[in-house]
Formats: sequence, structure tokens, C-alpha cells
Amino acid sequence: MTDRLPPLTALRAFDAAARHMSFALAADELNVTPAALSFQIKSLEEHLGQPVFRRLNRAVELTEAGRVLMPGVAEGFVALTQAWRTAQRLNDNKNLTVTAGPAFTSKWLAPRMFDFAQAHPEIELRFAAGLKIVDIERDDVDVAIRFGMGEETGVYSRPLMRDWLTPMMTPEVAARFKTPADLVHAPLVHDDSTAFLNTKTNWAAWAREAGVAMDVSHGVRFSQGDHALDAAMSGLGVVLGRVSLATRALEQGRLLAPFPVALVTPAQFRFICPLGSEKRPHVAAFEAWVLKEIEASRAFEDGRRMVEIS
Repeated sequence: MTDRLPPLTALRAFDAAARHMSFALAADELNVTPAALSFQIKSLEEHLGQPVFRRLNRAVELTEAGRVLMPGVAEGFVALTQAWRTAQRLNDNKNLTVTAGPAFTSKWLAPRMFDFAQAHPEIELRFAAGLKIVDIERDDVDVAIRFGMGEETGVYSRPLMRDWLTPMMTPEVAARFKTPADLVHAPLVHDDSTAFLNTKTNWAAWAREAGVAMDVSHGVRFSQGDHALDAAMSGLGVVLGRVSLATRALEQGRLLAPFPVALVTPAQFRFICPLGSEKRPHVAAFEAWVLKEIEASRAFEDGRRMVEIS
């Protein structure tokens, strides 16, 4: 008995045939004739010293050896494909795929993309917006911008910004509610997007820190931060808005944040990529641009009483 593996073509033929349970369909997938595929399967069986398929009348089924072999071969080809794609990306300094949460993508990244495109016309930027945590070593992603309390290990991970919340409203609504005490009578918009942190960055905590006795049990609730901001920008009411999502609206004057008290979450945004990838030209350019944009937005912290919430 030897541990020497059979030819890769034989393993590929077995993988396809085991998935389809059909030599004809496997041959079609691999763009070979059924006879050629059958030859590869026989080669593998000779190498193994036992059959991996039972040939039935118009069908095939796996033998016990085939059932044992199938999962490892399938996983091996998945790992090989992923490794190949990762190696290919190392030579690609033109396309940059970035994943971030939907709210951060729509409210922070997307509005700034024209500026990035103007500064770096040589880079083709692609977004993969979603809440699913991707594996940047496995998935076709170059950079991840993640929000949370943990710190990833085994990757390049750089803090970008802390998130803080304060009442935000349109100029028209702000004209009606000029002091924190006036918010007792304001329609409230609740952003529940940070509820997963299990911290008290909510209206009750803000009212307590601002010294205002107010009923915060009423109002419209949103599970997504961008939806809560959109509601406030439509004039629906006052939102305890996240600065990470509201910066552009604040810069443009569509929202105002007139009161000094701000609640700081224990979580933060981080820039993440595979170790060593931070030195690749297009990744480094994107990181430098993100940091520059974030630094410009820090002016909104001036004059505020930042309250750390745990």
C-alpha cells in the first residue's frame, strides 16, 4: 500500500462523477467524452486497488470506498480553487473588492466613491455589502470594514473610527426643538442597529446624561441605521443618529446635531485585509483614502461631551 496520490485528472473525474452520480453529466461538465471520463475513473480505481463506483444499468452508485473518498476530494478541490484565486489576486492591482455592512456602504462609502474614483482612476472598486462575516482568506474579498467589539487575529486589522450617537434632525425640525428639554415633546426615531452590542446607547441613556426627564417609550423603531436616518431626513422626527452613517448628511446640512451630549459605543470600525496585503498598491491607496476621509469628519466631535457607554 502506498500513499502516493493518483493523477489530479483522475481525482477531478471522480469528484464530478460523485457529485452528479452520472458519468455522462460529469463528462459534460469537464468537457471530455464519457469514454475518457470512464478511463480516468478506472485509473483511479486501479491506483486505489478497489472500485469507487458500482456500475448499474443506466446509473452508478458509490461503493463504501467511494463514500469515504468523496468528502475529502470535494474539500480538496474547494481549497485548491480558493488558494488559486487568492494567488491570482496577488497579481491584480486594478480590481479591489470591499465588503462592509449595508448601512455603512450606503451612507458612508457610496456617497464618497466619486472622490475616490477621481483620485484613483486606475482602480476598479467593487462593493459586497452584507452583514455576513466573510472569510477574507477564502472569499473573493480584498478588504473588509467591520464594526464590532472584537479584534481579529491573524489578519491586518487597523482601527478606523469610534462610533458615537447624538440627536439629529432636519433644520426644520431643529427650529421647533431648540433645547434638550424641548425633546420631551418631539417625535422620536429609534435606531436599533447597535442593539447587538448589548450596551445602552439608546434614547434612555442619552436623556439621562443630558439631564432630561422624557418618555422614550414612543416613536418609530428601525433595525437598520440607514433607514432610521432616512426617516429623520424625511422630517419624521428626531433620531439618535450614528455619526458613522450621518457624516455626509451633517456636512451637507440635511441633518443638524445641535446638542453637545454624545454617547460613545465600545465598538469601533476596523480596516481588515490578509496579512501583507496592506502593502499592495491598491489596498494601501484605499486605506489611506478612508483614513483621510475619516479624519476630515472628526470636526463634528468639537465641543461635544463624549460619554463612554459600556
